[in-house]
Amino acid sequence: QVRLVESGGGLVQAGGSLRLSCTASGSTFRFNRIDWYRQAPGKQREGVATITIGGTINYPESVKGRFTISSDNAKNTVYLQMNSLKPEDTAVYYCHYIDGRFHNTWGQGTQVTVSS
Repeated sequence: QVRLVESGGGLVQAGGSLRLSCTASGSTFRFNRIDWYRQAPGKQREGVATITIGGTINYPESVKGRFTISSDNAKNTVYLQMNSLKPEDTAVYYCHYIDGRFHNTWGQGTQVTVSS
């Protein structure tokens, strides 16, 4: 079974930057697509970045130009570089994976707090 572990969250002022990491492990893991999501209190979970094994990358307009997703395949790790952070970016950020049998795996999440 696949395990995902996120790290890198913290408290920053508006305009600051953070880099999140998501590391995958488990004998059944085969990288095809990894997603980053976030969820703020009282809000629905929102996708913020996607990367595929073929190199396709997607962002929603809410983070486009500020967030960058990348991968280090040798380390089974995906990164999310977040720049020009805004208070509205405050949320718990989760790494997400779907395997070939459509089973979802989520990390435990890492808290990002952006102050005014």
